Amino acid sequence: MSEVTKLGSQAKFKTPSKPSDFPGIAMASLPAQKFERTVALTVVIMPFLGFLAAIILFWGYALGPVELGLLIGMYAATIIGIGVGFHRHFSHRAFKTNRVVRVILAVLGSMAAQGPVLFWAAIHRRHHAYSDQSGDPHSPHLHGKGISGLLRGLWHAHTGWLFVHEVTDWTHYIPDLLRDTLLFKVNRLYFAWVFLGLLIPTVLGGILTGTWVGTLQGFLWGGLVRTFLVHHTTWSVNSITHVCGTHPFHSRDQSRNNFLIALLAFGEGWHNNHHAFPGSARHGLEWWQIDWNGCVIRILERIGLAWDVKVPTVRMLVESRRSR
Repeated sequence: MSEVTKLGSQAKFKTPSKPSDFPGIAMASLPAQKFERTVALTVVIMPFLGFLAAIILFWGYALGPVELGLLIGMYAATIIGIGVGFHRHFSHRAFKTNRVVRVILAVLGSMAAQGPVLFWAAIHRRHHAYSDQSGDPHSPHLHGKGISGLLRGLWHAHTGWLFVHEVTDWTHYIPDLLRDTLLFKVNRLYFAWVFLGLLIPTVLGGILTGTWVGTLQGFLWGGLVRTFLVHHTTWSVNSITHVCGTHPFHSRDQSRNNFLIALLAFGEGWHNNHHAFPGSARHGLEWWQIDWNGCVIRILERIGLAWDVKVPTVRMLVESRRSR
């Protein structure tokens, strides 16, 4: 097991006048903006409509064990894909694994419909480079003062940033991932993986119930409702955990530990822990901090499918902790 080699960057950044003042950031072309807007609207609206439809149908068709199992199973699979795969492995290189596990994690993360793996990792590395400063793609703290500024910031950090048409240069932020030809192929098939994430619960719902209603319920609960819940859980890490919670470790941003978000996001809500030690494979640094994604990595390590797993040393924890 490896230790985390350094804390988050302490570099200071000036406030720019436009995105091009930052290295690796530019405005998208008008055709690209139109395409991005269409995709963002679809990503935000379709799962929400599916959630509403499932709630309406719930009054006529009770939520049974099949629908509940598909919802929980697909939720867990895609949350792990995002947290263990997109976040801790691809974005932060917190552990190493083989090519098969890398592909599985990339596919599971893609099924969460939060963007292709290379896009996600580039955005996230940019977030850490400018966390809660100008240049951060989704900080809630850059939108004015007072309650109105906070509300605008929360909206931007949670969902609004999807409609800001900035291009994050992959060659600047993720050159190591671009050299992986297999990962690049997985990235290009992103929409196929999103479709697969909807197809699996739809087919299983039909097979397990033997009815067309079960097929529809599988599509709604294991597909659209699951996507809706995973989206807003993950987006809450961008918004809520930069506003609400505790700040036990020194960091140059407003990251917070939030128990509820950590519970729902399988450990991603220990966000101050993460920003203090971004290279750590474990975000739950206390015995009582639930971190299911960290447990998945620990299991992979024990069966030989993960190695060079990085965690902070006791000395690093003590030195970084803020005085109470």
